[in-house]
Amino acid sequence: MAAAVTICDVGPRDGLQNEEQALEPSVRAELVNRLAATGLAKVEAVSFVSPERVPQMAGAEEVVAGIDRRDGVAYSGLVLNEKGYERFAATGLDELHFTLAATEAFNRRNANRSIDESVEELGRIRTDSPVSVSISVSFGCPFEGEVDPRDVLRLAGRVTEAGADEVLFADTIGVGVPRQVRELLRGASGLGVPVGLHLHDTRNTALANAYAALEAGATVFEASVGGLGGCPFAPRATGNVATEDLVYLFHGEGLETGIDLDALVGVAEWLERVLGRPLPGRVYRAGASSAR
Repeated sequence: MAAAVTICDVGPRDGLQNEEQALEPSVRAELVNRLAATGLAKVEAVSFVSPERVPQMAGAEEVVAGIDRRDGVAYSGLVLNEKGYERFAATGLDELHFTLAATEAFNRRNANRSIDESVEELGRIRTDSPVSVSISVSFGCPFEGEVDPRDVLRLAGRVTEAGADEVLFADTIGVGVPRQVRELLRGASGLGVPVGLHLHDTRNTALANAYAALEAGATVFEASVGGLGGCPFAPRATGNVATEDLVYLFHGEGLETGIDLDALVGVAEWLERVLGRPLPGRVYRAGASSAR
């Protein structure tokens, strides 16, 4: 198990994209700023997708303009294709996030192209920015059902060859269990790049999966403050694992994250007020302190 892990908070993007209300770019920028102030090493600030398909992500450039950049924080933007990359490049964000799916059906729904076409898109992107690639529905697909881990690992090898500097396996609909996590992560150990997980807690397995991933050598995790999130293209998909829940677990296990847990809980409390409803995360509601 690694002595330290890196957590990227995807709340401003994956967390908000499934909300009924679309927050103003200024509010989304404030969320990014509040998260960065907690000591997070990475924050996924925006996605460069069509506002017609995901209206909650409209005004990405305005969000970026409202960010107060902090030294030591990598601010990223998600793209699905070269057009999105062109928008990303114009903003000067630090890290490029690219996503594609492990199944043809989901990739068609999410990116409107085949898996091969998405891999080709990734290969055509030429950037000096670090590239993190997430493979959606790595543990199960709402349209095709079970996903063969051998197919996922072959795809992970392809995206690494196409330019990925980091690969994350995404449990997009929250069906994965620790056995699957260990199998994928151990199989990915030969990719030659950092590997990790993007977790959703639909069936209450996210923390167990995170622990299994740690044991299998994962060093990178994506989570969302307050447990906010979901995917508009995945039926019944619910929120991401809460960032503060992951941090509580990791700190309890003696791992270094660089994150101030109390400050992170404060961000979840602020976001609850902004959205006007309780969030799914547990630690922010129970409190960061323990009676150990």
